[in-house]
Amino acid sequence: MPLHPKTLWAPLRLPSSLRCAFPRQAGMCALITWLILLSGFPIIRSAASEMEVYQYIDAQGVIALTNVPSDTRYRRIDRSPTLIQQPLSEAELEPTILRFSHRYQLPPALILAVIKAESDFNARAVSRAGAVGLMQLMPQTAMHLNVKDLYDPEDNIGGGTKYLRFLLDKFRGNLPLALAAYNAGEHVVDRYRTLPPIEETQRYVRKVLRYYRTFLMRDRSAAEREPTSSVARAFRQDFQTVAPLSR
Repeated sequence: MPLHPKTLWAPLRLPSSLRCAFPRQAGMCALITWLILLSGFPIIRSAASEMEVYQYIDAQGVIALTNVPSDTRYRRIDRSPTLIQQPLSEAELEPTILRFSHRYQLPPALILAVIKAESDFNARAVSRAGAVGLMQLMPQTAMHLNVKDLYDPEDNIGGGTKYLRFLLDKFRGNLPLALAAYNAGEHVVDRYRTLPPIEETQRYVRKVLRYYRTFLMRDRSAAEREPTSSVARAFRQDFQTVAPLSR
C-alpha cells in the first residue's frame, strides 16, 4: 500500500435530501462520517440510524457513501461492530490460500505473512490511504488485477497473490525488494534499485519476513506430525528461493 495517502472528497447522500461533501483521508472517511452522524446532530442521527448505507471506492481511492445506490458496484455497509472488527481464522482462509499458492507458485506461509502484516486477517480493513481488505489492495491496483470485490476474501487474496507474484518476477525472486515494492510501490524500488531508505518500508519488510519465518517453522512442524496433510504437501515445495513463475 502507498505511504502517502491523498486527501479526497467523499459525498454522503441523506434521506432528507440534504447532501454534503467534505475532504477526508480516504480510508478513514466512512468511519469519521458515521462518528459525525451518530454523535451531535439529533435529526441526522435519527435518520441515519434507520437507513442502509452503501459504499463504493473508485479507481482513485475516493469513497462515495449513499443510501440510494445507483450503481451495482456499491456495497452495503454492515454497521455491526462485531462483524466489522472480527478477524477471519486461518482455517477459514486455508483453502483459498492453498489454491492461489498453487496457482501462482507462492509459499502459503508467505501469503499468510502478508495478510497478517497488512490486515491482521480483517477482511473489512481499510487503511488511511484507502487500501482495502485482507491484502490491502489499492482500488486502482485492484482494477488492473481484475479484482471485483475488495472486501471478498477470495477476490482480495487472488488479486494480492497475483500482484505479489508479478513483483517477485519483476525483481527476479528477490523477496525483500518485492515486499518493499508491495508496500511503497514499484517505482520507489526502481528508483533506488535496492531496499528503499524509508523507515516504514524497512519496518514492513522486516515484519513480513519475521511472520514468514514463524509460519514456515510452524508448517514444518505440522508437516512432520502429519506428512499427508495439505499443509505438508505445500511445505514440500522449495521455499528458500521464490523462483520466477514459468510462462
